[in-house]
Amino acid sequence: MLRFRALALAAAPLALAAAVAPAPAAAQATGLAQVQAHLRAVNTMTANFAQTDRRGRTLNGTLTIKRPGRIRFDYGRGSDLLIVGDGRALAMIDYEVNQVQRWPINDSPLSVLLNPNQDLSRFSRVTRNDAQVLMIQARDPRRREFGTITIAFAKVASAPAGLMLQGWTALDAQNNRTTIRLSNQRFNVPVADSAFRYEDPRRRRGPRG
Repeated sequence: MLRFRALALAAAPLALAAAVAPAPAAAQATGLAQVQAHLRAVNTMTANFAQTDRRGRTLNGTLTIKRPGRIRFDYGRGSDLLIVGDGRALAMIDYEVNQVQRWPINDSPLSVLLNPNQDLSRFSRVTRNDAQVLMIQARDPRRREFGTITIAFAKVASAPAGLMLQGWTALDAQNNRTTIRLSNQRFNVPVADSAFRYEDPRRRRGPRG
């Protein structure tokens, strides 16, 4: 079911542009440094997203990020699914069956986007860096079960550190591929901490409020 494939969000090659062989050492260092600068320059971000699984099924919603560690995938009031990272754990809340599943944020490849202070060179490499696109691929070689994430940035002079996050593709250990494409990106806008809280369905009865 698509709702469970949503977990691959937390898992990467992005279809926005084809990945190629790793860049030379100098380009690696320059590209990763630019991504690091972008992450440190963006405290908050909001965007619309389109999430597509390997069968071509698509869900739409809104993405909210507040660094460090907080993220929200909101599929709208008509959906029974919500994914929230509160800075410590990533939770998938399924209101249809009243279940909550949680994982440490650091066990998710999404941590690449949520922790601006980690050393990207330890687990990431640049796979494309030209005048239009910068792409990095991240994978922890010690924890392959967490999958791979490839993140694409457009080169936009007016964006923080000259980069606009375009999306990513997540590939989990079971080869389930999920692609996220972003639009209407906004940086450093006010975001309340309450955006990263959720109603626990295990503590209530009746339809979602």
